[in-house]
Amino acid sequence: MVVQPNFDVGPVLEKFANVERIAVLRGGGLGDVIYTYPALHALKVAYPEATITLLGTPIHAALTAGTDGPVDDVEILPFAKGVRDAGPGDGDQVDETEDRLAQEEFFSAMRARRFDLALQMHGGGRYSNPFLLRLGARHTVGTRTKDAEPLERNLDYIYYQNEPDRWLEVAGLAGAPTIISPPLRPLPEHQQAVQSLLNPQRSPLLVVHPGATDPRRRWPASYFAEAAATIAQEGAQVLVVGDRAEKALAQEVTELVARQLPVGHKNAVRSVAGELEIGELAALLDAATVMLASDSGPRHLAQALGTPTVGIFWVGNVFNAGPRGRSLHRIHMSWVTECPVCGADVTQVGWSAQHCGHDDTLIRGIAVAEVVQDVHDLMATSLLLRGK
Repeated sequence: MVVQPNFDVGPVLEKFANVERIAVLRGGGLGDVIYTYPALHALKVAYPEATITLLGTPIHAALTAGTDGPVDDVEILPFAKGVRDAGPGDGDQVDETEDRLAQEEFFSAMRARRFDLALQMHGGGRYSNPFLLRLGARHTVGTRTKDAEPLERNLDYIYYQNEPDRWLEVAGLAGAPTIISPPLRPLPEHQQAVQSLLNPQRSPLLVVHPGATDPRRRWPASYFAEAAATIAQEGAQVLVVGDRAEKALAQEVTELVARQLPVGHKNAVRSVAGELEIGELAALLDAATVMLASDSGPRHLAQALGTPTVGIFWVGNVFNAGPRGRSLHRIHMSWVTECPVCGADVTQVGWSAQHCGHDDTLIRGIAVAEVVQDVHDLMATSLLLRGK
């Protein structure tokens, strides 16, 4: 790992003394935690004797268990407003009394671990800063909106900022310079497990993820199908991925592709949505030549593994989540700034924005032919650029 000055990210303040146990608060989904990984690598280098405990969600624990990365262990967050809100994948929501009891048990257990440094990498701090302070860590660092409780060292939270850079800036406030962090690595057992999915008669391999948590970020299924069919007819294998909630969407894409393929190519495309654990997904993405996806957690995972990606983004999300380089990653942006149904300004996002209530896609206008061309370009240079 190469240490670099933080001139283009933020200042590097003095390190804290005698740090052996670090806690990092980050709720949310797969992409949310991957945003923090460059900062976690930086902390690992700055505090080589310290353990890093991620306070996160079940999918974060699965990612940590399924890849070789900077996190030593994961503590699952209790349900708490603005930190870990119960969602569709969390089963039945518990009542407020049970929530409070679970939170008290969590804080008691975390205080017993006597963290030396706790970092808040979860939004503007309105809810997450009071939560972090209850851990009882000797030192606290994180982001803060003007109405949030202050920590020992604070970074002003401004919504439109590249997320990995935001958390690198927080790490800098904790004394950790920016580094060129290594890619995530899938575990050998997961690499072996996905070998049966790979068709040696078809190459290269395109992995497609048509889903996104916010429906407004989803490219239409028919567009993904047209792109995948074009690539499959040229001899490539196409695997469509997604979680269990996305099985129907993935199946829709594969069925649309099958209608466009001649008989000899029918076995080129398959959905494996809902079939892979997170470690196996990482191994499959590592084996892929290129990934094609909307702005989503699996696309961020592919990027973290060093796999070339073609991403379909709404322009506002590019500021926060788009990759910065273009050798390995291509971006197609929709410049739509108003809801296509009611005309509401969709650029006003963040903690205080009100959703207009319409989930129509904002990225329909991105042309399939231009996306396919970028898939072709990256397939032609993928092995050379990845050093494989």
